[in-house]
Amino acid sequence: MSARLFQAYVMVDWSAAAKPATGADSIWVGVLKRNVRFQMAFEAHNPPTRAEAEKLLNDVLDDLKRKRERALVGFDFPFAFPRGTAAALKLPGEPWRAVMDFVAKEVKDKADNANNRFQVGAKMNRLMTGEAFPFWGAPARDEQTMLSAKRVREHRESDLPEFRLAEDAVKGPSSVWKLYYQGSVGGQALTGMPVVKRLRDARPAKLWPFETGWKPLGADDVAGVDAVFAEIYPSMFATAAKGAEVRDAAQVRGACERFNALDEKFQLGALFGPAKDDARRDVVEREEGWILGVGA
Repeated sequence: MSARLFQAYVMVDWSAAAKPATGADSIWVGVLKRNVRFQMAFEAHNPPTRAEAEKLLNDVLDDLKRKRERALVGFDFPFAFPRGTAAALKLPGEPWRAVMDFVAKEVKDKADNANNRFQVGAKMNRLMTGEAFPFWGAPARDEQTMLSAKRVREHRESDLPEFRLAEDAVKGPSSVWKLYYQGSVGGQALTGMPVVKRLRDARPAKLWPFETGWKPLGADDVAGVDAVFAEIYPSMFATAAKGAEVRDAAQVRGACERFNALDEKFQLGALFGPAKDDARRDVVEREEGWILGVGA
């Protein structure tokens, strides 16, 4: 008999802001879970800092664990960088894990949101290429030899790719090398990856697709885990805001509702990967990851 893969859905719209912020363009956490009447109910949270967001997420996941309810946890930033990044950094081991461990070690993020993402981007540029490339984008005060305010040049054939395979497939997301300005995915990835790593390490959980495989998931694939963490792209799920609802809040609600509706019809598992073999599988599973819901 078919069964739901998850009993709760936690979707996160992240922010790399350098000071506490609420409202539009700040962190929004959407939670869709059963209420006391066992009906699915949505709640939105708007923690002003990444530290408070991490505490909230730990509390939500611990509460779901007590109720023996498995969660799908989505974040709107990449969990990994384009193919070749680990090799360029000369990091040994499994590429995605090596890069995530490196970022978690290097990024310093204070309780008030002050962080060193520009210094980390500059250090990675120095180690990878010895020039202000491929990371770019910084306010004037954070510009340095190895990090330019503007993009210094286009990506060449011999460079690390500008986009991952998943971004090539969806067309729309900014490049993870962009550290500043509107849609600065790089800043979100650098400040977000350490949080994902800590949340995942604190409980029986799996990072998709690295620890699950890039394939449709069934009950056996998620047995024994409290949560599966996945990368999402919330604007894929067009959701109109209700009343005074902020657009970011509407987007995490839309993602929660979409994944819940698919799970209810036992169709969510198919979103986790191609049904047949794919030439990109090794790169997706070992290095780059994928965006949940993006067709292969």
